[in-house]
Amino acid sequence: MATSEKQVMVVGIDDSEHSTYALEWTLDHFFVPFASNPPFKLFIVHAKPTATSAVGLAGPGAAEVLPYVDADLKKIASRVVEKAKDLCISKSVHDAVVEVVEGDARNVLCEAVEKHHASVLAVGSHGYGAIKRAVLGSVSDYCSHHAHCSVMIVKKPKIKH
Repeated sequence: MATSEKQVMVVGIDDSEHSTYALEWTLDHFFVPFASNPPFKLFIVHAKPTATSAVGLAGPGAAEVLPYVDADLKKIASRVVEKAKDLCISKSVHDAVVEVVEGDARNVLCEAVEKHHASVLAVGSHGYGAIKRAVLGSVSDYCSHHAHCSVMIVKKPKIKH
């Protein structure tokens, strides 16, 4: 099978342990067992929030804060990217493409699916409670309804005490 024939998988990542787990799980199940010839071309996408969306306020004083917030978001983004690259390298997955796209994760991931003609989108599940999910809106839930491909929601097993 030529490289150009490979289907594309997009994995959405952020700075949460759920997202790291989802990437690791995906690598272990779809890439590691196939060594140098995995069935998918892998794109790892991090949605970097805009400073204005992260601050969530406008008005006096907001303008002064934004450059600091943006610098912080850039730092987080580069940390997320480094972590993803390190994880791939540690599992001998060398041709993954890691992208940072500014915007809301819901839109960014659905657009990445379109752009790369992905056949699978993998996302972690944050395991929010009902209230928090109702307020925040679940990225995985949104993507499962709006992405034009199969969506795999990777859940971190709950540790039984």
